[in-house]
Amino acid sequence: MTRLEEIVRLLEGGTLTLEESLALFEEGVKLSRRCLTVLNDAERKVERLVGQGDRVEPFDLEDSEAEP
Repeated sequence: MTRLEEIVRLLEGGTLTLEESLALFEEGVKLSRRCLTVLNDAERKVERLVGQGDRVEPFDLEDSEAEP
């Protein structure tokens, strides 16, 4: 996530060449996909651990952010 944030900051800075921007964008897409894979794997593990036979409600990130 730290690297993704850095990539966004660099791209938003507007000082990169087109080639540099494209390379960073490509790296960002790869990192984003990797993060999504890790997050999905973790979610499945949690559902297996918590659910063991019981019905488990899917985790909703938006709902969890709204709670205090």
